[in-house]
Amino acid sequence: MATQLLMPKATAVWLVENTALSFKQIADFCTLHPLEVQGIADGDVAGGIRGVNPIQNGQITREEIARGEADETYRLRISEPKVKVAAPKRRGPRYTPTSRRHERPNAIKWLVRNHPELKDAQIMRLVGTTKSTIESVRDNTHWNAANLTAMDPVTLGLCSQMELDMEVRKAARAAGITEDAPEGTRLMTAEEALSRAQYAGEEGEAGAERETGDSAYDAEREAESVFAKLKSLKGADADEDDRG
Repeated sequence: MATQLLMPKATAVWLVENTALSFKQIADFCTLHPLEVQGIADGDVAGGIRGVNPIQNGQITREEIARGEADETYRLRISEPKVKVAAPKRRGPRYTPTSRRHERPNAIKWLVRNHPELKDAQIMRLVGTTKSTIESVRDNTHWNAANLTAMDPVTLGLCSQMELDMEVRKAARAAGITEDAPEGTRLMTAEEALSRAQYAGEEGEAGAERETGDSAYDAEREAESVFAKLKSLKGADADEDDRG
C-alpha cells in the first residue's frame, strides 16, 4: 500500500509559504488540484489552516524539495516511513452471503447436536452468528424453532470442511479428548472406519469357517461313537452264541 501524506492541505500551505515549488508540483505531492493550490497562495482557500512542515514529519527531505525547485517537471516523491506499523486485523463474525443467512440456525442446530464440545465462540467463527442466536437454538427458544432442521454447515456453504475439522480438533484438545480416548469420545478418520469395517468382515468370515469346521468335527465324532457302539453290540451277541 502506497504511503499517504498526512494533512495534505496543511502541508500545501507550508510548501506554498516556504518553497519555490510550482503549484502543480505541490498539487501532485499533496493530491490536490492545481487551482486549489493557487487558491491557497491567493488566500482564498484553507483560510485559518496552519502550515505543517513535512520535513519535520519525515515525509520529505530538503534534498527532494531542492530537486523540485531546480526542475519544474520533477515530481516530488514522499519518503517511506522508517517504522511500518501493521494494520490491525479485522475481528468480528464471519461474513455470510445474504442468500445463506437464513440457513445459519439450521447449521447451529447441527453443530450443537453433533459437536456439543464446540464453544460458542467457535460456532460463531464457523457460521458467522451471534451468541444470543446460538443460545436460543440450543435452548429451543428460537422464534423459528419448530421449523429448524439440523443441516451440515459445510453442505450449506457456510464454512469449509477444513475449518470445521480444525475447530473440532481444537475443542477435542480443550476437552482432553486424545487419540487414546475410549471409543465414542472422538471422531474416527475415514481410514480408521474403513479398516474397522474390513476387520469386522474378516472376523465374520473366520467365525463362519470355525463354526462350519466345528460342526463337521462334531458330526464325525458322533458317527465314530455310533459305529463303536454297534461294534460292541455285535461282539456281545457273538459271545452269547458261543456260550449257547
